[in-house]
Amino acid sequence: MVAEELQRRPFSRPLFLWITGILLQVFFPLQRLSVWLLLPVPIALTLSFCFSPKNAIPPYHSRWVWGALFSCILIFMSIQATAYTEQHLYDHREPGWLQRQAQVLQTRMVHKLEYLRLSDDEKAILATITVSYRRMLSREVSQQFSIIGVSHILSVSGFHVGILYGFLSLLFSFFPKNSLFRWIKLILILLLLWTFAFITGLCVATVRATLMSSIYLSGQIFHRSSERYNSLAASAFILLVYNPFYLFDIGFQLSFIAVLFIFWLQPSLSRLAKVRNPLLAVPWDVLTITVAAQIGTTFLCGDYFERFSTVFLMSNLFLSLLATAAIPLALIWMMLPDGIMPWLGILKWVIEQLMHCFVMFVERFSMVPGAAQALPFDFVTLICSYAALCLLLLYFRYRQAWMLNASLGSVLMITCWHLYMRFTAFQ
Repeated sequence: MVAEELQRRPFSRPLFLWITGILLQVFFPLQRLSVWLLLPVPIALTLSFCFSPKNAIPPYHSRWVWGALFSCILIFMSIQATAYTEQHLYDHREPGWLQRQAQVLQTRMVHKLEYLRLSDDEKAILATITVSYRRMLSREVSQQFSIIGVSHILSVSGFHVGILYGFLSLLFSFFPKNSLFRWIKLILILLLLWTFAFITGLCVATVRATLMSSIYLSGQIFHRSSERYNSLAASAFILLVYNPFYLFDIGFQLSFIAVLFIFWLQPSLSRLAKVRNPLLAVPWDVLTITVAAQIGTTFLCGDYFERFSTVFLMSNLFLSLLATAAIPLALIWMMLPDGIMPWLGILKWVIEQLMHCFVMFVERFSMVPGAAQALPFDFVTLICSYAALCLLLLYFRYRQAWMLNASLGSVLMITCWHLYMRFTAFQ
C-alpha cells in the first residue's frame, strides 16, 4: 500500500530524505561526520562492476541497493546545504537585482490605489491581498483577521493564485480548441502567473503556489497527467533546496499543511451533499475547502497563536467570495495606465463597494462575543495530535483496526503528557 503510493508520487521520497537531512543538521550538527555517508558509494560501484553479470547494467542490477546509495547522497547534500545556509543565515545581504525590480514594480502598483476612495485600512488590506504589500497594514487589522480565522487571506498564496488562475482560464476561454491555441493559452497563463509572483515580491507562499500551478500546466502542455500530491512535494522540494530553513517558517508550514489537507479531505467533504445548483455550488466548494484547511491547520495555529476561531466558517465563506471578486478587479485597476483611470468609473465604484463590504464583515465578525477561544499547544501535544488525526483519517479510508488503535493511543499519550505536566507544575 505504501510502496504503491510512493511510486505514484516520486517527489515524496527525495522530499522526505531532504527534510531528514535538514533536521539532522539542525538538531545534531553532522556537517563533518556526514562525509561517511558517501563511503558506501565507491564500495558499491566497485562491487557492482566486479561481480555483476556481464550483460547486466550495474546501476539497475539491484534497485534497492542503489536506492539506499541515492538516499545517502541526498541526505549528505541536504546536510551540507543546511550547514552552508546556517553559516550565512544572519549575514546582511542586499536584495538582488531581480528582487529590487520586483519591489519597485510592487510600489508603483500600490500607488494606483490612491485613485480609489478608500480609507487607509481599506487601502492597506487591498494592497496586502493583491500584491502582498504589508507595509501599510496596522497591527489592529491583522489582529482582527486572526480573531476571525481568515489570516490566510492576507497572505498571498494558493488561494490568490487559484483565483487568478480561474480568472485567466475564463478570460482565455474564447480561444479556439485546437492544439496550437491550447498551447498558446497555457503558456500565456503560465507567464501571467509568474508575472503575478514577481509583482508580489517573490514571496515564498506565492512562489510555492505558482510552482505547483507551473507543474500542473506543464503536464497539460505535454499531455501528461499531473498528480496533485506529487506537484505539492515537488514545489516543497525545490523551495527547500533553495533555502532549507524555509522548513521552519510559519508561512511555509501553514501553507503546505493547508494545501495538503485540502487535497486530502475536500473531495470527501464535497461528496457529503450533491449540490447541482451553480449558484450554490461555489459557496459549497468554498465551505468545504475552508473546513478542510481549518482541520489541517488548527493544531499548528494552536501552537503558534494559542487561539482558535469559532466563526471561521461564516467569515471564510463571505470574505472568500468577496476576495474572489475584488482581487482580479483590483489587479486590473493597478495595471492600467494613469491616464485611463478617470474614465473607468464603474470599475472604480465596484472595487470601492467590494472593499467597503469586506472591511465591514471583518469588523462585524471580530466583534462577535467568543469569536476566538484559547487553544494552547506545546510540541509534544502538537505531534501527538497530528498523529491521532492522520491515523483516524487513514482508518476511515482503509478500515484497518491498527490505525484506529494507534490513533486512540496517540490521544492517550496526550492525556498522560498533560497529567504529567500538571503533576510537575504542582510540585
